[in-house]
Amino acid sequence: MRAFVGFFTTQKIAEGVERVRQDSKEIIRGKWVEPQNLHITYQFLGDISQKKALDIIKNIQSLSERLKPFTVQYKSLGVFPDRRRPRILWVGVGKGANTLKRVSSEILKMNKRVGINPEGKPFYPHVTICRIKFAENRAFRNILDRYKNFTFGEEKVDKIALISSSLSSVGPAYTVVEEFYLRG
Repeated sequence: MRAFVGFFTTQKIAEGVERVRQDSKEIIRGKWVEPQNLHITYQFLGDISQKKALDIIKNIQSLSERLKPFTVQYKSLGVFPDRRRPRILWVGVGKGANTLKRVSSEILKMNKRVGINPEGKPFYPHVTICRIKFAENRAFRNILDRYKNFTFGEEKVDKIALISSSLSSVGPAYTVVEEFYLRG
């Protein structure tokens, strides 16, 4: 199973994302993430066996018993890898970013003990909203500047999940394998 550890955002940021989409419809060509698929990934796992999935579920359950719910604020737009070669358009995290980083670090440590090695990239809290095929450079930079300090909303993060991802020609389909509420 192709999977990741993370959580789905609520619909609170969908309105702001739709506003960005409308403002940039003549500027960006790409695949926009459906509102129900907006999420934060703590750790991408790739293809894992059922045995590894069970180990990861145990890790998530253990962690959820120690963590308290916390608030995040979705703020600003950014791109990967950079503004000159945008491929991923994302909404960043203001308040709560350090907590997300700590949670991701815990997950990486726990999963490393069961044989899941972390990717080489550091964790950067974000919600991917579009996979860009083409962006008209100057106008796109103006969009990024316009939304630099835009707040997309706040929400309480109170769950953590193992989520499977099936790829198809119409985009990924996500299924929650196991989800736990934060009870610390």
